Amino acid sequence: MSTYKPTSSFSRSWFSSPEEAVGALVSYGVDKELVVEDDRIFVTNALLDVLQLEPGPDFDPLRPVWYGALEDILAYLLDDAVSRGVCEDGTASRDLFDTRIMGCITPPPSMVRYLFEKYRLFFGTKATDFLYKLAQDSDYIRTYRVRKNRTWASDTRYGKLDITINLSKPEKDPRAIAAARTKSGDSYPPCMLCRENEGYAGRLDYPARQTLRLVPVRLAWEQWFLQYSPYAYYPEHCIVLSKRHVPMSITSKTFIRLLDFVRTFPHYIIGSNADLPIVGGSILAHDHFQGGRYQFAMARAKVKRHIEFPDFTDVRAAIIDWPLSVIRLSSKRQSSLEVLGNRIFEAWRAYSDESVGVLAASGGEPHNTVTPIARRRSNREFELDIVLRNNRTSQEHPLGIFHPHAELHHIKRENIGLIEVMGLAVLPARLLDEMERLQEAIRAGEDMEGIPELASHVPWAHEILDRHPELVPGVDTEVVRQVIQDEIGQVFARVLEDCGVFKDDAAGNAAFVRFVRSMGGRELT
Repeated sequence: MSTYKPTSSFSRSWFSSPEEAVGALVSYGVDKELVVEDDRIFVTNALLDVLQLEPGPDFDPLRPVWYGALEDILAYLLDDAVSRGVCEDGTASRDLFDTRIMGCITPPPSMVRYLFEKYRLFFGTKATDFLYKLAQDSDYIRTYRVRKNRTWASDTRYGKLDITINLSKPEKDPRAIAAARTKSGDSYPPCMLCRENEGYAGRLDYPARQTLRLVPVRLAWEQWFLQYSPYAYYPEHCIVLSKRHVPMSITSKTFIRLLDFVRTFPHYIIGSNADLPIVGGSILAHDHFQGGRYQFAMARAKVKRHIEFPDFTDVRAAIIDWPLSVIRLSSKRQSSLEVLGNRIFEAWRAYSDESVGVLAASGGEPHNTVTPIARRRSNREFELDIVLRNNRTSQEHPLGIFHPHAELHHIKRENIGLIEVMGLAVLPARLLDEMERLQEAIRAGEDMEGIPELASHVPWAHEILDRHPELVPGVDTEVVRQVIQDEIGQVFARVLEDCGVFKDDAAGNAAFVRFVRSMGGRELT
């Protein structure tokens, strides 16, 4: 019988003692199938040890305790631990300690892998359903933080683009920053994506991972590992990481690995960040992919121009209507996409067209690479999107010619990686406060030039007012909010357009066709 207590009538002060809160946490673990009933005493004692509690003779570890929201149980235990000097105060210290607590009720890796493989062999999607639920129930994905993210969709000429302002990553507190400055360099784990993170206790400048669980997957005859992202930018946001700590590298094997993954997990998409700075993701030191159970805007993009490769009669190919330059390949034969995908990559890596600013290399440094994405369609066809990328810089654009240009940096300055390429903008938390201040200024008719926190947004704000005469002082808050959100979506579309190597104009379209012809393809009329 469930021991859940509805949160509407629950508060963290409901517990009469920390020992009772421990009982509630164990009951939560049993109900969520993190803990089996036979292990209740063992797990309870492990928690008492971590929390440095010595219960009295009346304490009964077998007594089920009603519980409310996990967030409330942990908050009570953390507050108590801080008050007794068991845990230091501050976000980083609390996150380390509550992960240690939850590690006591998270099933061991061997059990998780056994169950995942059993479900994968016999029940299809139940394997990923199981692992994703585990990541949430164990608090590896802090769902109560993820829910704070602000998300919406904006209509653009490319369809609805997704926007999220990420509030789930906590800011580092001053203690953590100071500790990181004085601490000598650590080499274990080698990086945030290494398999050695599983069970790692963490430190003030590095997250605890006692609740992380990896499951092995076989890609291109090699062992890789599947896990979920703790920040969950979209549904079932997963990370697939190499067993070895090797740098990001796009090779012929990349296409095999991606297609192997969607063959095994056809309900997921998967892609790789580019392997060069500026156009790559934030982690280039460890080869990995990202995927999930979500249809990104890019997957809905229409065909702009049909093309063909005569050597591959079983492959349909097209240039799609997307702000970045993308070749889409579709076939029921996985091997054909592996070979043709690599041919396009190799051709692009060596390709130059100075008329549109594309140089394969300069000063001995390569500039061309790709962002590949694989998925399965409902007709069981394999689909491979190959996004052409170039990381050249210039005096005019020191952060990248095919990178968001300076006038857009007030919204998005960071690298445009895989997630953004597919049509989901991940924007910094500071933007939420700035947009709320902009909303207030518009409604009050304030002079924005004199508002320090809006300094970077002033030219854009004036453009918004020019485009929207309905934004007069006193206008309804919801009207202003909707306009600002829509305008952020339009900026994101321009951000992606800046990253396109072949622009959507006469010169860019002609250059794209020239590239297709250079590798034996042709345009279909």
